[in-house]
Amino acid sequence: IRDLARSRGLGDVYKRQSIVSLITASLKCIHNRIYPMPEPLEGITVIEMTIAIQGPAAALYLRDMGAEVIKIEPPVGDGSRYIRGRQNENPLDTMSPQFVAVNRGKRSVCLDIHTDLGSRAVLSLLKEADVFLTNYRESALKKMGLSYDLLKERFPKLIYASVNGFGPKGPAANKAMLDGAACARGGLLYHTGSSTSGPVFPGAVITDTAGAMQLALGVMTALLSKERYGCGQRVQTSALGASLWLQQWELTQVSMTGATLNRDGNHYPNIPGLYGVYETKDGGWITLAQVMGQEAWDALCIFMETWDLPIDKRFQTAGQRFGEGLTEADSIEIRNVLSNAFKDKTVQDWEDFLNSQPDIIWERVRSWEDVLEDEQNFANDYLAEIKAQGLGTIKTVGNLVSLSETPGSIKGSAPELGEGNSEILANAELTADQISEIEANTIEERNDRLSNLF
Repeated sequence: IRDLARSRGLGDVYKRQSIVSLITASLKCIHNRIYPMPEPLEGITVIEMTIAIQGPAAALYLRDMGAEVIKIEPPVGDGSRYIRGRQNENPLDTMSPQFVAVNRGKRSVCLDIHTDLGSRAVLSLLKEADVFLTNYRESALKKMGLSYDLLKERFPKLIYASVNGFGPKGPAANKAMLDGAACARGGLLYHTGSSTSGPVFPGAVITDTAGAMQLALGVMTALLSKERYGCGQRVQTSALGASLWLQQWELTQVSMTGATLNRDGNHYPNIPGLYGVYETKDGGWITLAQVMGQEAWDALCIFMETWDLPIDKRFQTAGQRFGEGLTEADSIEIRNVLSNAFKDKTVQDWEDFLNSQPDIIWERVRSWEDVLEDEQNFANDYLAEIKAQGLGTIKTVGNLVSLSETPGSIKGSAPELGEGNSEILANAELTADQISEIEANTIEERNDRLSNLF
């Protein structure tokens, strides 16, 4: 209590009200240490049948927030276990970075759902589940006996969450999808790149991941609805829908104005003015987004030695510098001035100056190697350290949502294929002999399929 008093600047003056407040705070602190607050989704069970990124990443958020996530995999496992990516010299039996990134902390059950025992095991697990989450195609789910209509009839309170490429309706509802296809159809690909480059992929797989965000949000909404109204329901979204969600402003701009927003290289198609990415003298890059105040604008112009800009009437306000009232020629002119000025100084010169100007919105462009060492990411727990087989401790993206009273947490490494079979299937009321039969069948099937693949 004394320490709390001093930390609040009360010194040795103990007024009655302050003492009551401090005792209450201390007792709360002691209580929370003895009886930690549960995580938001503690007690929720998710049965996941997914591959790649979009489905697994949605379930990962639920796991971070306390749900028990049981990933049911076919005999060969989620195919992303075998995707090595570029410059991967790790041992062949090391889990793939893609699988590790979106499956940490989960349990794995490996079985063949096309067998009677496999199907029985899945239905037994669903009987006790709150959420069924999948990105399998509709036709495959029907063949497995896992269509929404069948599961709704058997488990009316189950939340059935599915995500696909192009949405649940329309002519492309059952079309196969990878991230780039959704980027292409949603317009993001067309508007990324320069006027001479043609369409360019974004640097990362973003529509798959954005689809996962939407699905996780949908599941959370359905869980709240279930608590309020007592019913399960279907949750659906897609990578195409997420692609549109990422471009709400731009699509509405075109709809409302009829504008033709072309690829603009180092600048956003819908933002005129100085906002852009500029190369420095030593080959670095700086994003300059906005100069909010007049003093900051004057300081920038002096630093760049562009003596006419402080009195140029076209760029006197923050709105003008963000492009308001500027012609296309004005935008090209100010960008050329800034491009030349940035090339006169090194990245360090620019960082030293820009760090002294709180009214300038900017950032140094960082590589993924830089991001993995950025203290800002560690300060906010945006990066997590987990174990990877054969590699020891590695860094990956952590839980990005912070809750003050019931925070989530990282639950450990990605699971080995079928590591949970014995424990989880036993809890699903299968006998030891039945579990052994399931495992023998999956091993035989796995060996046969992998021999054909590799």
